[in-house]
Amino acid sequence: MPCFCFLLFTLIFAASCPAGGVKKPILQKIDSLIANGGYMVGPEDHPLAAKNAHTFFVPASTLKIVTSLGALHILGEDFHFRTEFYLAGNSDLYIKGYGDPFLTSEEIAVILQTLQQQGVGTINNIFLDADAFQLEHQADGRSETLNPYDAANSALAANFNTINFRKGTDGTISSAEAQTPTLPIMLRLGKNLPAGTHRINLTNDHQDILIHTGELFRGLQKRLGIKGRGVITGKTVPGEAKLILTHTSSQPLEQVIAGLLRFSNNFIANQLFLSCGAKEKGYPATWQKSRDVFRNFLASFGLNEQQIVMVEGSGLSRNDLITPATMVKILQAFRPYAHLLHMDKGRLIKSGTLTGVYCYAGYFPRGEDKIPFVVMLNQPKNLRDQVVNLLEKLSNTP
Repeated sequence: MPCFCFLLFTLIFAASCPAGGVKKPILQKIDSLIANGGYMVGPEDHPLAAKNAHTFFVPASTLKIVTSLGALHILGEDFHFRTEFYLAGNSDLYIKGYGDPFLTSEEIAVILQTLQQQGVGTINNIFLDADAFQLEHQADGRSETLNPYDAANSALAANFNTINFRKGTDGTISSAEAQTPTLPIMLRLGKNLPAGTHRINLTNDHQDILIHTGELFRGLQKRLGIKGRGVITGKTVPGEAKLILTHTSSQPLEQVIAGLLRFSNNFIANQLFLSCGAKEKGYPATWQKSRDVFRNFLASFGLNEQQIVMVEGSGLSRNDLITPATMVKILQAFRPYAHLLHMDKGRLIKSGTLTGVYCYAGYFPRGEDKIPFVVMLNQPKNLRDQVVNLLEKLSNTP
């Protein structure tokens, strides 16, 4: 009889404490952490929980999920960046870029080997054509610092528009990468820096972007034993130049995006953003073309400028705005590519951070299902980890 009474009491107690009653303390705790922010967990049309779901917040780097989804749709999953190579005059090499963000030392070595195999035994002057991007300014929100996250965009840039070198206590400067020769630009820009290893961007002088690319080609040319010497400078490909190679990047788009999301690379994000604009509206790429193209792309999901505003593709700008509900809608569309996100603590997740901006967006995997979530805090205190932990607990509550 006592067992029966206990069972009856348990059933009555459970009936008087519905799931909402269990979740309420979790929601109260979440709300106590948020001074200015919002969140949503679960499907956009039937969320498990939400706060300020239709209020604009600065997304920081979580915006890269939007850029990635747009690139996959606009450029296509089979897209590969290209770079063109021309010969003219006295074995002069013209290089015309179209925004490949993975024009790395390793890729350039492959290109030069291919040119060698095609019978190019001498390269004298190296001319660099970056006319495919005509940018009236650099990305909104980018600062004039040497930090790699402030690297400028260009139609033709090498090694993510950064140089990586080591400076000894005796002032000696050398490349910090085995695959990259020591370049004159490293000696020049490292002259006034302290001893140590430095990775810096090349944004202080836009010409440095082209000079660096040309010097890298020249340095690897020498390593491969290709003869020649001459100037390195920017110059438009002339009509009489002969196209000898169209190099297709070895990196498929999904791999480019995986790197972008894993390392939150602002340079890659905006190379994709600009390339999307050029794909739809033609070269040269401009910020405005890309804004227009992304506005149209987002409209295909029923989204308008009351739900999302994109002025660039990396999330550096504080003029980028999005609502939590909109981000969840994007995450639902991004589900086929969720594996491109970084797995952390069992979550597929992308963070976004600026001063006073602390965001997360991603999925809580549940077997074959993936529950989308977003946390957007635009406040002085970074409490996003506490919020996302509570949201995950809430999503596990029956």
